[in-house]
Amino acid sequence: MDKFDSICKKIADVEIQGAGNVARAAVKALMIRSDDKCVKRLVSLRPTEPCLRNAVKFVRKDPKKLGPAALKHFDDSERKISEYGSRKIEDGMTVFTHCHSSSVMEILKSAKKQGRKFRVYCTETRPLLQGRKTAKELSALKIPVTMWIDSAARVALKDSDLFLFGADAITSEAKVFNKIGTEMFAEIARRYGHDCYCCTDSWKYDPVTVFGNKEQIERRSEKEVWPGAPRGVQIMNIAFEGVDPGLITAIVSELGVFPPMTFLEEVRRAYHWMR
Repeated sequence: MDKFDSICKKIADVEIQGAGNVARAAVKALMIRSDDKCVKRLVSLRPTEPCLRNAVKFVRKDPKKLGPAALKHFDDSERKISEYGSRKIEDGMTVFTHCHSSSVMEILKSAKKQGRKFRVYCTETRPLLQGRKTAKELSALKIPVTMWIDSAARVALKDSDLFLFGADAITSEAKVFNKIGTEMFAEIARRYGHDCYCCTDSWKYDPVTVFGNKEQIERRSEKEVWPGAPRGVQIMNIAFEGVDPGLITAIVSELGVFPPMTFLEEVRRAYHWMR
């Protein structure tokens, strides 16, 4: 297996986690091989990943020249998101997060470096348990962290102050698609009066939704949930869901902190090539 095939396998198997990291990996793969067949293969690996598709679109004409520019965009974006988002975390706060988001992790890391004292509640995030990655990284950073089982999230949110989550896609109607469970947790958070911030690179915006196309939601293997399930038991392993923009306080991106509809205006102004 060559390096291109290895990257593809890691993306498909969710060994590479987080939409931004997936897009970075896709750019690096295209810098190795970039024929039409390879492009189609990369784009097909994760259906709910416009960041991957936007990155491929940006570099496709000349991957060796434009690849480094795309990677620089992601590095600069990560720095700005962590700077803007960390300002929302105050001393004594409990921050709730779901799944694993590299943007959220960078925000928490930045707040820690600035001397802010806070704790984090994270979910297991079944069935692939991405929350363990979040918990391990926070523990290594010496940020107090408690991992809750998914079904106890309401209890955790009641005791939290802020909900930070990532994004895999954002539509032309400002609906944010993220790991399944995110909208439910956002509804609970708003019930308790907590702000909900989506923290993401603006390349997660999906321009094809302007033309009425729906965001494709990835449905993963039943075996991830219950290997060897009894015959007749249907298992629905949906990876993502859309979060109503009315539940989102603001979207924190490299462009700034904006309400969802304003965020869309800023993206369209900044990135004409996405159209």
